[in-house]
Amino acid sequence: MHYGQHIKSACRSLLFLATALLAGGTAMKAMAKPPAHWFEQFKRQSDKSALYAFLYALPKGGDLHHHLSGSGYSQWWYDLATNENVNGGYRYYTKVNIKQCFGYGNNEFGQNPQLLLFKTIQHSRYNTLSQCEQAEYRPLSDLNSEQKTAWFNSIRLDKPFEGRAEFFERHWARLGDLTRNPTLMAEILVKNMQAFAREGVRYIEAQTNAKGGLKSDGSPYSADEALDIFRQRLAKKDAQDTGVTVRLQYVLLRFLPHAEQELEWMYRFVDNNRDIYVGINMVGREDNDKGYPLRFLPTLRKLRQRIAHIPLAIHAGEVDEPNFHVRDTLLLGANRIGHGVNLIDDPDTMLLMRNERYLVEINLVSNLLLEYVDQYAEHPFPEYLRTGIPVALSTDDRGMWDSNMTDEYFVAVNEFNLSWPELISLGENSLKHAFVDEQTKNALLADYRARIKAFENAFKDKGQESFTHSPSRYGLFICRQYSLCQATNK
Repeated sequence: MHYGQHIKSACRSLLFLATALLAGGTAMKAMAKPPAHWFEQFKRQSDKSALYAFLYALPKGGDLHHHLSGSGYSQWWYDLATNENVNGGYRYYTKVNIKQCFGYGNNEFGQNPQLLLFKTIQHSRYNTLSQCEQAEYRPLSDLNSEQKTAWFNSIRLDKPFEGRAEFFERHWARLGDLTRNPTLMAEILVKNMQAFAREGVRYIEAQTNAKGGLKSDGSPYSADEALDIFRQRLAKKDAQDTGVTVRLQYVLLRFLPHAEQELEWMYRFVDNNRDIYVGINMVGREDNDKGYPLRFLPTLRKLRQRIAHIPLAIHAGEVDEPNFHVRDTLLLGANRIGHGVNLIDDPDTMLLMRNERYLVEINLVSNLLLEYVDQYAEHPFPEYLRTGIPVALSTDDRGMWDSNMTDEYFVAVNEFNLSWPELISLGENSLKHAFVDEQTKNALLADYRARIKAFENAFKDKGQESFTHSPSRYGLFICRQYSLCQATNK
């Protein structure tokens, strides 16, 4: 071959090699950096209000950590308490001034503190008060504008300095007799169903008890009578039309002196009413050591000898100190852990919880407002989520935060940059770990997966025009924490 031909051949080879390398480099670059997922693109391009609207419209699963008595918004309580046609014929009074009727030295930590404003009582109790005490109260329906606003704020954390003490020691004391009216409580449950339906929640496990109800004349309801009121209300058309499935958990206040005897009674009551009660929940401040978990192990072992499995979902790890309450709660037989904030300090139990058998009910709004974390950078939720511990978001006492399930999702996405698979896993987990029977659970899961797929396809096609529901208002929490304050209802 002529020397010049050699040169030309070599040049062609070099040109081919360079082209191949360039093409290969482009291909390698494409492989190394795939196109961003549509949800990642949406997050980058969206402001807070657009993200919130998206998460409000997003199909969700269930609310597994839901205190019914803490779930009512102030306006709901007021509207129901002042409407005798709906609340079962009850009239309510609330304390608007203090006249020191008991003098000085009264037990302010007992059942009848005299210095607590806005404690609400029913008419039958009002009639038993002295003339001095009656003068401290005013009919709830007759409050002036200032008093009404103050009453609303008295049962929610509306001020920066309010926190754990205000919540645990004051809110339920102020609700007083309202929570002992099963008709009113059933209405609160239906209002939750209606509100949750609008933001895509299809299942609620509400924590509420059947014992302790008072009739309008002050006589007690039996537990069976009270539970029948719930059954009848849930069977009505407006409740059924929400498409939300409801089951109940019975609540044990764990630090009471006779809590073991109460546990025995409720275990049998739940066993006899498995159509609506699906579990038992041990609640109460964990910093009260009288409610330590292992206190109940002998009682539970005795009950399990004679009664078929009843699921347990127990508050654990909702404390500031490291301890082994989560581990001890699993030893009791718990299937779900409520809060689990300090689980992060117990690595052996964290390893155990990666086996998919247990779920941590995450309450992001509650944990911040009650100061179990000072900021979300301290919250262990993303560590649990991303190390394979099943988690689901729940609302805890949403009426007292003035928040909703979308707020929980917004915090999760905004603070922890959740991916699309992580986001939809939250709803999936909430249904997989629900205590409802398997047939209902499978139907709820199938419905959730179908709704997620339809939502994803519709959003890719039409964007936010595909949303069928938008938030009518922003609550106090999301306004104060993220400056999302303007109502969006059109």
